[in-house]
Amino acid sequence: MDSISNLILAIGLMLVMWGMGLSLVVDDFKRVVRYPKAMVIGLVSQLVLLPLIGYALVLLMNVPAEIAVGVMILAACPGGATSNLITHLSRADAALSVSLTAVTSVITVVTIPLIVNFAMESFLDQSEMIRLDFLETIVKISMIVLIPVALGMTVRHFWPHVANKLGKTVRIASAAILILIIVGVVIKEKDVLPGYFVDAGIVSLLLNITTILVGFFLGRVFSLSPQQSTSISIESGMQNGTLALAVAGGLLNNAAFAIAPAVYSIIMFFTAGMIIYWGVNNLPAPKTEI
Repeated sequence: MDSISNLILAIGLMLVMWGMGLSLVVDDFKRVVRYPKAMVIGLVSQLVLLPLIGYALVLLMNVPAEIAVGVMILAACPGGATSNLITHLSRADAALSVSLTAVTSVITVVTIPLIVNFAMESFLDQSEMIRLDFLETIVKISMIVLIPVALGMTVRHFWPHVANKLGKTVRIASAAILILIIVGVVIKEKDVLPGYFVDAGIVSLLLNITTILVGFFLGRVFSLSPQQSTSISIESGMQNGTLALAVAGGLLNNAAFAIAPAVYSIIMFFTAGMIIYWGVNNLPAPKTEI
């Protein structure tokens, strides 16, 4: 991707993360200590099981290397502002969802370069290898993820009425940015997309459905409530597609790696609709605490 596209992608992601920060408060991080059980299960589902499931699927399905790397990039970018909205609409535990999103946004700054480098070493030939510099990647991701989130939280702390007014507008803008990025990937990779689409579509759908189910049943196995289990399910299955696309196109400068995240971002909205329908018809009103 060219420098202008990378700049637009970075600015778009920063806007998305700033918008997420507008909905966060310090207590969202404190819940890790106050309610450890649900948080630990949610974090294990997202940060451990999700990459393992993604890796197993690409091995079992023997997908092209570019798709395999794209799936692993996606698996390294769990959660996002979209998952919080879906959780709210599903009548699941919104506080747990927001807290998981907040914590994973910090942790994935470190785990993304580790998982992505592992993926490229596993699936690419030596001649195709692009290795992310660990410290440099942490700095870059911090600049486009953590700093905007911190600025958004600052606005919410000092000017909550402003944050509330901006929230809806930023969410709409974030969705529009994601759509534009996906369209850009499709146009950029139009020559190879038909050949990759089936592979990317099948593995993306399987990853989405598997992580949704694993997240839910993991919560139920450990005696979490249906609302909590649904929140973990959504956080595990609704990935931060914008961040994944930024890593693929911006940090790695390879639009082919962005095909799987782009396809996944489309698929997950259909499964999200089914989760919302199920939640509205099966879950009572959500509790305000985890």
